[in-house]
Amino acid sequence: MVTRVVADASVAIKWLLPLQPDEADVEQALRLIEWQDRGEVELHQPPHFIAEVAAVVARVSPDAAEGILPDLLNLDIRRVEATLIYATATALSVRLQHHLFDTLYHATALHIPGATYITADLRYYEKAKAVGQIALLADFDLPQ
Repeated sequence: MVTRVVADASVAIKWLLPLQPDEADVEQALRLIEWQDRGEVELHQPPHFIAEVAAVVARVSPDAAEGILPDLLNLDIRRVEATLIYATATALSVRLQHHLFDTLYHATALHIPGATYITADLRYYEKAKAVGQIALLADFDLPQ
């Protein structure tokens, strides 16, 4: 059984810059990539994923940004874009009073049957956990 996952920039940065000081839950993030390589996880991302992650990498590690870009572009992800996702993300952004980029990840998961949005952003998680289809990276494991 394949688990569908939408992982946000807070998770992806751990894939690309695993040795950053003070970066928590790197092992869990790398495990997602291992599961994907074994065919146990499918990664689905909203259209802004590459741009947001590249922006974070450029800010956090500017000297490494150009070298990391090919790794980012070569991630095996399924880009999901649908008008309904933008409407859901906008409604979540207003309801939760949170940035649209975060709610776009969540809305993507909500529109993929059985998908889970994985984040390391505790602040967003606390606001959005009642909506469903969301898990903290530290707590996520493959279903048995």
